[in-house]
Amino acid sequence: MTDLAANTKAKPEAYAHGISFREALAVWLRVAILSFGGPAGQIAVMHRIIVEEKHWISESRFLHALNYCMLLPGPEAQQLATYIGWLLHRTAGGLVAGGLFIVPGIITIMALSYIYAAYGNVGFVEALFFGLKAAVLAIVIEAVVRVGKRALRNRIMIALAGSAFVAIFFFAVPFPVIIVAAGLIGFVGSRLGRPEFAGAEHGGGKNTAVIDSMLGEAVPDHVKPNAARTLRVSAIWLALWLVPVAAVVAGLGPDNVFSQIAIFFSKMAMVTFGGAYAVLAYVAQQAADYYHWVQPREMLDGLGMAETTPGPLIMVVQFVGFMAAFRDAGALPPMLAATLGGLLATWVTFAPCFLWIFAGAPYIETMRGNKALAGALSAITAAVVGVILNLSIWFALHTLFRQTFEVRGLGLAFDAPVLSSVDIPALVLSIAAATAIFRFKVGMLTVLAASCAAGVLLRLTGLI
Repeated sequence: MTDLAANTKAKPEAYAHGISFREALAVWLRVAILSFGGPAGQIAVMHRIIVEEKHWISESRFLHALNYCMLLPGPEAQQLATYIGWLLHRTAGGLVAGGLFIVPGIITIMALSYIYAAYGNVGFVEALFFGLKAAVLAIVIEAVVRVGKRALRNRIMIALAGSAFVAIFFFAVPFPVIIVAAGLIGFVGSRLGRPEFAGAEHGGGKNTAVIDSMLGEAVPDHVKPNAARTLRVSAIWLALWLVPVAAVVAGLGPDNVFSQIAIFFSKMAMVTFGGAYAVLAYVAQQAADYYHWVQPREMLDGLGMAETTPGPLIMVVQFVGFMAAFRDAGALPPMLAATLGGLLATWVTFAPCFLWIFAGAPYIETMRGNKALAGALSAITAAVVGVILNLSIWFALHTLFRQTFEVRGLGLAFDAPVLSSVDIPALVLSIAAATAIFRFKVGMLTVLAASCAAGVLLRLTGLI
């Protein structure tokens, strides 16, 4: 019998097939290793294993948890794993589920970053990443279509998506402002009874799963809201998150690259709502255009790494932190500085995710069925479609064209392509990748592998 069951008043026979911590550890490791393809693929893997195969949580509660994780800043798939692990085995379960979800990505992205920093300018490696970027562009466009089909259910949602795109692409309105505005519109619209803002139905969901059976009979202590515990948990995780940031800034000064990494990614962790693709629009523009840590094409390379390795797509932040410190190592050996920079970016990005779940999950559990919050989520999701569209165009500009120019004035602030600088091989590869994904439904990893091979072939034939 699990410690989850032990904290309920349910009848013992209801938990004859209790979930041991060891079994949960093995399952979460399996989820982590199979978590390729960005948040959509990761959530699908989790759903198949946790809901359909193991019957740990029902469809309706899984979707409820996912919806509220989407309202939180940070990667929703990792937070969802933490949430379910916490329901099963308290804080230890959440740490294992959320921690294992990112460990494979930390290891693989770090290894690829070493190779990239050491050999990124070698022709063969350049050719691999040339093909990779073309496939990534097609994958991001596919994400716009996939999310759009789910989110843009009526004209108001389409208008929200269009407005979000215009605001961020043409007028450089900050991403957090767009998300907050969309959430307020959805909240007010739902409170006014507008049917356009009604949340999507969760579908079925009988209380036959372990977690739902337990909560249906008695709520364990760790799931009940408790103000004293919330303050204690918040204090611990705020310290784990922010004390290292304060120490770095105080010891090295605010202009040091490690201080900039710590501050920027801590800020990102608080304001990046709406999923990984939306977050990446913010990170890419800040890292490339403001801090100049990476070039736009290098940002695409980093995204390609994250797409082809297990773990959250937002693990690209480790690559960005790695390259930032590698190029501004100071007195440290460049590779050591890069390693520390990558790990620092990862820590300040993911530490808050545990804070949001451990402090907020008990209250989230009491808010099931809140129509106003469901309306806010629907509006935010619609706005995110526009933000992802912005990301796809930003990627296209820097993948398909060798040169761009800035358009400024009358409130406008955006980049436009120099049409004569179109990269024909990149254009052909992107069209081929998009055709494979949309027309022939080829899997993402297959498309990525084929695009990399095509990049090498183009290099061998002298076309790039």
